[in-house]
Amino acid sequence: MNRKLIIAIDGYSSCGKSTFARSIARELNYLYIDSGAMYRAVTLYCMRRLFFRGDLLNVPAVLSELENIHIDFVYNPDKTEYETFLNSENVEDEIRSIEVSKHVSRVSQVPEVRERMVELQRQIGASRGIVMDGRDIGTVVFPHADLKIFMTASVDIRARRRFDELRHRGTEVDFEEIKNNIIARDIADENRDISPLRRAEDALILDNSRMTVEEQMLWISKIIEKKKNDS
Repeated sequence: MNRKLIIAIDGYSSCGKSTFARSIARELNYLYIDSGAMYRAVTLYCMRRLFFRGDLLNVPAVLSELENIHIDFVYNPDKTEYETFLNSENVEDEIRSIEVSKHVSRVSQVPEVRERMVELQRQIGASRGIVMDGRDIGTVVFPHADLKIFMTASVDIRARRRFDELRHRGTEVDFEEIKNNIIARDIADENRDISPLRRAEDALILDNSRMTVEEQMLWISKIIEKKKNDS
C-alpha cells in the first residue's frame, strides 16, 4: 500500500532542517511546513508593534493581538518552494534576520502562542502528505507521525551554515555573534517550560555535520520507501 505520510523533523537550530525537509517534500510532492517560520512571523509582528522593550516582551499585548496574526505558506514556482506570509505579506526574507533570531525564543515560550501555532499546524497536517520541521513536531504536534527524524550537528558547523546563509542574503553579520546566538537558542529551547526540545523515543537521529543534502537524501530515501509501502 503506497500511502501518504506525515513526516516530522525536529532538531537544533541551524542544522539544515528546513533544507532537508524542503528536499523531501519536493521529492515526494508533499506540502512543506516550516513551523519555525511561524514563530518567527509572530516575532516579527511583535517587533513591528513594539511589543519588545529590549529583551522584555509585553505578553498581554501579544495575547490581545493573537487572533489578528494570520500565517500562510504560499508556493513560489520561481523558487520551487513555499514562502511564509504574515497577514498576506511575504516576509520570508525578513523573518530570517538576526534580530528576529534574537527574539524568537522569547515569543515561543509564551504558552498561548504555542497553543495557537500547534492548532494551526495540526489543521494544516490533517490531510497528510506533509513534511514539517521544528522543535516539537514529533513530540507535541504530531506524536503519531509516520516518520520522525531528530537532526543535530556541531555548534561550529551550524554557526558557519547560518553565517553563510545570511551573507548570501546580503546581510552583514559577525560569526561569533551568530555562534553565541545559536548556543543561547539551544539552552532556551532545551530548558523552556512549554514543549522543550526533546528527541522523541521513536525518532531516528541524523547528525549531518559532515553530510551534504544529497547524502542525507540517500540516507532517508530507503526509509521513506519502506514506510510508504508498509501495510
